[in-house]
Amino acid sequence: MATAGEQARFDVAQFIDNQPIRPRHIGTLVIVSVVLFLDGFDMYFLGKILPAIAEGLGGTSVDMNPVVTYQQVGMFIGALIMPPLADRIGRKPVLALCLLGFGGLSLWAAWSTSFTMLAWLRGISGVFFSAMLPVGLAFLSEATPKRKRALFMAIALVCFSGGNLGSGLMVTALLDDIGWEGFFIVGGLVPLAAMLLLLLVPESLAFRVNRNPADPRVAKVLQQRDPTLQLVPGTTFYLGDQAEVSKYGPLAMFGPRYRMQTILLFSLCFFSLGNIALLANYLATYMYEFAGLSLETFAFYMVIGYFGGASGTLVMGWLMDRMNPYWLITGYFVIDAVAIISLGYIPPLMAVVFVTALVVWNFAQVGGQTGINNLATLSYPPEMRSSGIGWAGAMGRFGGIWFPYFGGLALAAALPLQTILGLTAIPALIIAVLVFTLGVVNGGVIGGRQTAKA
Repeated sequence: MATAGEQARFDVAQFIDNQPIRPRHIGTLVIVSVVLFLDGFDMYFLGKILPAIAEGLGGTSVDMNPVVTYQQVGMFIGALIMPPLADRIGRKPVLALCLLGFGGLSLWAAWSTSFTMLAWLRGISGVFFSAMLPVGLAFLSEATPKRKRALFMAIALVCFSGGNLGSGLMVTALLDDIGWEGFFIVGGLVPLAAMLLLLLVPESLAFRVNRNPADPRVAKVLQQRDPTLQLVPGTTFYLGDQAEVSKYGPLAMFGPRYRMQTILLFSLCFFSLGNIALLANYLATYMYEFAGLSLETFAFYMVIGYFGGASGTLVMGWLMDRMNPYWLITGYFVIDAVAIISLGYIPPLMAVVFVTALVVWNFAQVGGQTGINNLATLSYPPEMRSSGIGWAGAMGRFGGIWFPYFGGLALAAALPLQTILGLTAIPALIIAVLVFTLGVVNGGVIGGRQTAKA
């Protein structure tokens, strides 16, 4: 800390890391978690009611393929353009824009009269809700002391997955009562109301420091948080041992320092989010079409499976600070592959065994993706953090265009369920290899910090 007799520079990162956990940290966690819950709800409810929407619009499940594809294209575009915007104008304005965008468009979609209209509305919605996760995680990580950062991000990701749970509970209890249109109405009105929550939290200090190291608003916020803090007039601020902010902005992630890390992160996100998009959009339909499992029953099973995902996320967040995260995430995705294959061979009538496999699959898939998100968040400095997470996510959304496309072809071709899920397990094994390779390339270091040894 700089006082009257010292050099007028102040380490904001050290200040944040030395703070005890206070109500404002919990408040930021709660608000980001609520925002991500709504994002997860809007992103995942479509796949659970896809056959019902198709029937309501006078078609079959295959007619929904363009809707799924347009949504994934929109998410790809949004992941490319929105996170860099957050690195330029701030985390809060972009989060508010996204809530407004996907909330309003979801509400409009309730009055869709054709597959084409719905496809365009979901495609544009995807631009907005694909950016919520990277921007929200960047915002939360920059507000949280390092010792609790991975855990807080894991909790927020549990709430993101909780949106998946919430949509499953609604399908189980309300699909017959409110119809498919009711899901779009709820998915539109609640995010619009949630915009007010962002008024309760300040903009990221790390963002302000990177934009202007002499920003007087930084000093004001610091002294609000610690009234005893003495700052010399004209103090400049910096973030720990962060290197000089690159003049190339987010493009620096393709420079010599980050290039190999970026290539590997982008590649594993392509396979990981592509697989998640495929199964989120089509697994319920596969079980409905090929295994005779009703939408309501599968949604109920997935509600139980959610607790596997929540457990996998929390365990990942806890262990990442205690062991080598690269080897940890590798193990998760090996388990993921085995669980996916098993779902094709266990008859749904064997409810206990089938649900157990769903729980294990959710544990590994959701927990493994949590690990990837944390790696991407912690591996880049603040001036490119939203962009780093977002562009890695964009590659995932690019995978999310192609994987569901081929999933739709498999549905149209009526391939055996065992064949479809066997092929779906292959990307999980590829992810395991890529994460292991990333650990070797980085020498066990994440974000400039040596990891614990496995």
